[in-house]
Amino acid sequence: MNKNYYAIIMAGGIGSRFWPISRTSHPKQFIDILGTGKTLIQQTYDRFLKVCPPENIYIVTNEIYSDLVKEQLPGITDQQVLTEPVMRNTAPCVAYGSFKIESLNPDAAIVVAPSDHLILDEAGFVSTIERSLQTATENDCLVTLGIKPSRPDTGYGYIQYTDQAINGDFHKVKTFTEKPSLEIAKTFIQSGDFLWNAGIFVWTAKAIVEAFNKHLPDMSEIFADARSVYNTDEEKPHIHTAYQRCTNISIDYGIMEKASNVYVLPSEFGWSDLGTWASIYQLAEKDYVGNAVIPSDKVIMYDSSNCMVNVPEGKLVIIKGLHDFIVVEDNNTLMISPRSEEQGVKQIVADVKQQFGTKYI
Repeated sequence: MNKNYYAIIMAGGIGSRFWPISRTSHPKQFIDILGTGKTLIQQTYDRFLKVCPPENIYIVTNEIYSDLVKEQLPGITDQQVLTEPVMRNTAPCVAYGSFKIESLNPDAAIVVAPSDHLILDEAGFVSTIERSLQTATENDCLVTLGIKPSRPDTGYGYIQYTDQAINGDFHKVKTFTEKPSLEIAKTFIQSGDFLWNAGIFVWTAKAIVEAFNKHLPDMSEIFADARSVYNTDEEKPHIHTAYQRCTNISIDYGIMEKASNVYVLPSEFGWSDLGTWASIYQLAEKDYVGNAVIPSDKVIMYDSSNCMVNVPEGKLVIIKGLHDFIVVEDNNTLMISPRSEEQGVKQIVADVKQQFGTKYI
């Protein structure tokens, strides 16, 4: 195993589209949302143990989740849990992890990934990451992974690539597009040169630090100034004060769309970003009429089909005459909604917050 390989796992989101199961105090990355016996962050951590030494895995999360991280990943040390005092999108958390690793090991090659994605083909994923780390090291470039699309999906960002390639099939990136309309998504699929943006990045510490210097100089200065305090008792108070000055910007918009040395590797390893209840429904085991029930020990379905049901273990639930619905209960909250309207969950959360405060959020 290469001691120069590092991983940064981003674990700061609140996953509001999975409310009421995912809450501000206990978001989806800390939940066994598919009933596998492991939470999403535990699965992500275990995956990276196959890529780099355990001491080279860093978790960037909100300060309020640091105890949850340590509870679910008992092998992790305090120095490997990088806490953010406020949410500032992905660029500051990537900068924090990358500058800290660069101060420890200037020869580091880093993979950055979200904590709440599902990977079905773990061996394929590990092989893809290792190839990407090697390519990034040899070519001083920024690599992103693109997923070969199976349908015109409006829930993903897209990456367009050119024929120009290095190391065989790492293609020069032409454009990044945020979540498109269905019509535009259809034209992307037909053109054949677009991939889903998986939000997984690979680069050397030197290359990403240089990219921050060039494209986000103010942010670069904040984390470069902290080099003297990384891995000391001063790190946390220094970073927590400095973080307030960070712009709220994504790594895609702040760096990847602007840099000229970005390459994408078309990939297939059974990826899902688990962004909505629909993605859980697609992956969950279903009965002969299409009902996905997690857990299923005390749920009885009559004349019901194609429903996504997630209720507390041990609770007796009887559902009759429901078709194509989401039924979810947690945190003293029950939500019943048509599956076709699942994108409205964020608005429901906002309405609940307005009417009842944060008690149920």
